[in-house]
Amino acid sequence: MIDRIAIGVKAGAGGAGSVSFRREKFVPRGGPDGGDGGDGGSVILMADRSVRTLKEVGRKRVFQAEAGARGEGGKKHGRRGDSLLLRVPLGTEVWREDERAAQELIAELVEEGGLAVVAKGGAGGWGNARFATSVQRAPRIGQRGQRGEEAKLVLELKLLADVGIVGLPNAGKSTLLRAISAARPKVADYPFTTLEPVLGVVERDWQTFVVADIPGLIEGAHHGAGLGLEFLRHVERTKVLLYMIDGGRQDPVADFHTIEAEVQEYGRGVGERPRIVAVNKLDQPDVARRAGDIREQFRRAGVDIFLISAAGGEGLGALVRSLAEIVAAHKETRPAGRGEPPAIVHAPVTDLRVRREDGAFRVDGERVVAFAEMMPVETDEGRAELWRRFKRWGVASALRRAGAKPGDRARFGDVELEIEA
Repeated sequence: MIDRIAIGVKAGAGGAGSVSFRREKFVPRGGPDGGDGGDGGSVILMADRSVRTLKEVGRKRVFQAEAGARGEGGKKHGRRGDSLLLRVPLGTEVWREDERAAQELIAELVEEGGLAVVAKGGAGGWGNARFATSVQRAPRIGQRGQRGEEAKLVLELKLLADVGIVGLPNAGKSTLLRAISAARPKVADYPFTTLEPVLGVVERDWQTFVVADIPGLIEGAHHGAGLGLEFLRHVERTKVLLYMIDGGRQDPVADFHTIEAEVQEYGRGVGERPRIVAVNKLDQPDVARRAGDIREQFRRAGVDIFLISAAGGEGLGALVRSLAEIVAAHKETRPAGRGEPPAIVHAPVTDLRVRREDGAFRVDGERVVAFAEMMPVETDEGRAELWRRFKRWGVASALRRAGAKPGDRARFGDVELEIEA
């Protein structure tokens, strides 16, 4: 099962704005008519119930959305780039990794159709028609398209199940799942038959709930022994843990304490979940003969148990009924996926910040930085237009309040300019 992958995503850049003037017969001064560039496409993850693993997404290392098209004359805007939609299983966590390899959780896709925009497309640049005023009637400037966002992501699948069955190898977990659901995991009389988690849906009267068969734990699993960490992550979202104990083992209580210790040491709140303990293989003569002693040993340890036979069906009705009651008592609302944020260029200037940085003044703020990086500041007309707008937006005033004077240097993202009067 592919349940953890690392990928790169790159959104499409916005298209450049057009510098164009209306040219028609008998219209000698038609004025600027350059259209805006199209926005770049975003990279979007969508939770899809039909997708079972991250295998398909993991086939590529980098995913890139389409760039926006350039604007044209006649005020024709460029076509918007197509967004790239990647389908992932329900239960996928999305982590963004920075240049220091530190990871930040940015989305949890736990609902069918839930969306997460993991790289937002760049805004299209303005054409010269946008810069025309009563004073500046023939602007010859057009913006570059904004660069699309890029990110390194780690996708981690944690199964969405109501009940997680945990236990040592060969305790009968897969046999139990076959007995109480329509799932058909591989069953054999040797350890480590189950090599990946298996889900089954259990129906009881009007209620249904999902049970996950987690591959067998070994001592030290919480440190990664065997494949412990790979499997223990799948119990993080379960509401109830079902400990399966092999009644035919020499010391079932010791096995219980081993499982309990691994779950507790794993942390992340898993050890605080409600749990039910089932001692299996009551169909075996030796276990049936020792049933009273086994129950007494667990009673002395302060643990209530269900004595069952997953193969023969004995005790399963009471066990399923108890699981259903606990699941019903712990229903919760799952968080929805995140939607796509609005384009940067048209956002209000509400996040403006100015700070000193290495003899210059660093200006932070989405709209301001995006505008500066998209403007043709290498031209006199482009710089003049930028400072005209920055005065209107309060950027020049913010620089003055921070102590900046004409002739000082100001930085906006990757752009560095001399502050004008």
